[in-house]
Amino acid sequence: MENKNRYFPTPGRILLAAGILLMAIPVIAAPAKKFDLDRFIEPDTCGGCHWEIQEQWTHSMHNLSHKDPVYNRVAKFLRQGLTRTGEIEEAESCVKCHTPVGVITGFPEKLSDDLSKTPPIATEGIQCDYCHSAVDTTRMYNNGLVLEPGHGEDDPGVKQGPFDDCEPDFHEAAFSKLHQSSAICGTCHNVKHVAFKTDLETTYTEWEQSPYNDPDPEKSITCQGCHMYQRPGIPATGSTDRPKNPGSATEDSVERPHIFTHYFVGANTGVTGEFGGKDKQDMAVERLQNAAQISLNTEKLAKKQLDVVVTNSGAGHSIPTGVGDLRQVWLEISIKDADQNFVFQSGFLDKKNELSQDTIIFRTVFGDGKGNPVVNLAKAKQVFSDNRILAKQTVTQTIVLDFVPNKKSVITARLLYRGMPQKILNLIPGAPLGPLPVVEMAKVSQKI
Repeated sequence: MENKNRYFPTPGRILLAAGILLMAIPVIAAPAKKFDLDRFIEPDTCGGCHWEIQEQWTHSMHNLSHKDPVYNRVAKFLRQGLTRTGEIEEAESCVKCHTPVGVITGFPEKLSDDLSKTPPIATEGIQCDYCHSAVDTTRMYNNGLVLEPGHGEDDPGVKQGPFDDCEPDFHEAAFSKLHQSSAICGTCHNVKHVAFKTDLETTYTEWEQSPYNDPDPEKSITCQGCHMYQRPGIPATGSTDRPKNPGSATEDSVERPHIFTHYFVGANTGVTGEFGGKDKQDMAVERLQNAAQISLNTEKLAKKQLDVVVTNSGAGHSIPTGVGDLRQVWLEISIKDADQNFVFQSGFLDKKNELSQDTIIFRTVFGDGKGNPVVNLAKAKQVFSDNRILAKQTVTQTIVLDFVPNKKSVITARLLYRGMPQKILNLIPGAPLGPLPVVEMAKVSQKI
């Protein structure tokens, strides 16, 4: 791919830099080792039969959760300089969801471990044998999955899944209600501060409290109902059709009305493309472009007010979701006069690709417990504010102008997304990181 390292340095360079930066990090008590590493099966082995599913998963954000250079560099940057035990404990804990096989088999136990020594299978992120060995949950946050893995390729054990009539040759199979529910996703897609218990990520809770979690099973749409129906050209959001994906899980198995897809792109348009997953990058853009709608209300222009109306029409959770202060969704608003000259601008990126303080940004802001906002998640003792757009919710943002626009002026509003504030990326020493791609989620223009 051209300009392969335009946005991101290679993982090797990241890890080398991290090794230099983190030499003096204190040791944190690690969780007890639960399983021997050789109990887990390589994804390539699974791909021997499930080759199409493995191909979908390869270079997905699940596959890249350990290798993601934005996650790596930002997490390690936020770890630096911390001295308080609770803050250090939180900063070190990212690996529990990003490198789960490593954590439950003994390495890495914390972010500051030498990640270049991570066993190869653990570098594969959220992978086949990890998810399909899950049998229960202990909590709905911070990776509460309960696993029963087999004993490697010679005795692979029972793999859990959504079908009750599988008769595979290589391993045994069992029907799992867990794999049909959002709970299997929620154990990692809800995150609490390990010391302060602040809700840092609430994607599962957002879905759980949304209209998509309907008590009528016929009307309910689970996480899988969107994210594991998506494929190229089919964004499968709440505002689009979600047609089934007929086929078979292996070349010789039974044809089914729907085979769950495993692309797992979310909204990440940068990392997947940099690792060769251009199809997944395009799918992330398709998903973002079918998540929200935007409109203008110009009835109060004579009073120097403009209303911009945004509806979360397609996401089964808030916009944005994930760690709400690290995802950026904002309004870019402009007014041009009859001569096409800008007479008003808001939400435009500056020369550093940063946004001004008066930009309307939909986000979570965390606080230090004393009423002061904090940038570093490790210091988050409270949710300072949260103006993200809930599933199916419509919000109106009123823009106060210092003039009345002339007739024939054109007002344009865009809802934009990127995966990380450039202001944070610009603080990280070393090779420049970014700029991350900016995606137009929705746009409206109106002539007065």
